[in-house]
Parts: sequence; structure tokens; C-alpha cells
Amino acid sequence: MPTTITPLPFTTARLDALPLDPAYAEEMAAVLADPGLYEFTGGGPPDPAALRSRYERQCAGSPDPGELWWNWVLRIRADGSLAGYVQATVRGPRAEIAWVVGTPWQGRGYASEAAQGLAAHLVAAGDVRELVAHVHPDHAASEAVAEAAGLRPTGEWADGERRWAGNPPVPGAR
Repeated sequence: MPTTITPLPFTTARLDALPLDPAYAEEMAAVLADPGLYEFTGGGPPDPAALRSRYERQCAGSPDPGELWWNWVLRIRADGSLAGYVQATVRGPRAEIAWVVGTPWQGRGYASEAAQGLAAHLVAAGDVRELVAHVHPDHAASEAVAEAAGLRPTGEWADGERRWAGNPPVPGAR
């Protein structure tokens, strides 16, 4: 079971996943500014102050000592811009994961790349053996990301979203 509140950074071919910090709030508010990002999840774009407050709570960690809140912003290495985030709520060998890529960066494979990198990182750094995500059934792009991360749809539903689950391969296992 991982014990650190702050997650370790990880990289993919084109992205640096950096541990969340409230200092990213202003830039991330711009990344998350398109109201269309919330079509399937509800809510709306956060203002920088509200996002900073949320990031401070997330960085403080879960009040449940058996649960870790790990969050990363995604920086595109080629130009240095932030493009979205990935997150994992880790409880023992299971992690609930989520991803968001800002509208200007969608359609380039960043979400799939980030989700695959997150899955590999969680297995290597956190002893995670099961991944779970919840995806709106009309959100084909998010379903494709879940599939790219090795998840498959289950027959379970929560709050109008389908549960996707998978067991990522353990490095070095045959």
C-alpha cells in the first residue's frame, strides 16, 4: 500500500504528469474554461480562486487514512503548456481513476496517453492491481480512453455512468 500523500511525477512519450499544486490553479482554470467540458459530468468552469481552494483541499489529502488522493496536471513537453489532469483515489490495491483534457488539446491522443501512463504508474508506484473509472454512456471519447487504459465496461452503473474496470499487468509478471 502506498503511503505518500503527494504522488510521484511520471512521464509519457509527450507528457509530464506533475503532482498537483495550488500554484497551477490560474493556468488550469484557463484549460478548464470551456463549458462543453462539463456536458457529461455537470457543473461548469471553475474560476481560479475556486480552483485554488479545491487544489488546496486535494493536496491536503483524504480525511480517511486508508485512502489516498493522487492528482497530477498534464504538461505537454513540446510547448510547456498545461493541457489537463489525471487523478486517482487509491484504496489498497484498487484505484478509481479519472482524466480531463482541455478542449484545445482534445483529439490528439493526450487523454489516452495520460490514462495509459497513469495505469502503469499506479501499478509500479502504488501496488495497484485494479483500476476503475466511471464513464457516461454517451461519451464515446471517454469510453475510448478507458479502453486504451485497459478497462472494460461492466454491468454496474452509478449516477448514470457505467463502471469500467480492469487489472493492469504487473511489471515483470508473466
